[in-house]
Amino acid sequence: MAKNLTAFFAQNAKKIKNVTFAASERFTDAETKKAIPWEICCITAAENAAIRKSCMHTVPVQGRKGQFTQEFDANDYLAKVAVRCTVFPNLNDAELQQSYGVMGAEQLITTMLTPAEFEDYSAKVLQVNGFQSGEEMVEEAKN
Repeated sequence: MAKNLTAFFAQNAKKIKNVTFAASERFTDAETKKAIPWEICCITAAENAAIRKSCMHTVPVQGRKGQFTQEFDANDYLAKVAVRCTVFPNLNDAELQQSYGVMGAEQLITTMLTPAEFEDYSAKVLQVNGFQSGEEMVEEAKN
């Protein structure tokens, strides 16, 4: 096999297709009465790193005056990744946010969806971005 860098050029890389997923059975098409699928896209590793960094918070160490540590807010991370990867519906739409009485896409998605729906949707978003599910990681660790 010859070492040919052209296969790695951006224009030659296979594009990752958007995926549709019904995040909730509560949002249905008026005519078909079927759940309306949400559209999910993949992000780059750089975008993911920026989101991860934004979810790190400095907190004081209890019992250690003047000492601080970094803490990762996993819930904030899941909400931000889910929002960034959601193509449809437009979670940044002011009218949609207003209908739920919230401001901001992260608040909207966590208000629109029930806890179980949000967990399922977040898992699907992570899967679209190439992360393994918790079950797959457990199985891989066993083998």
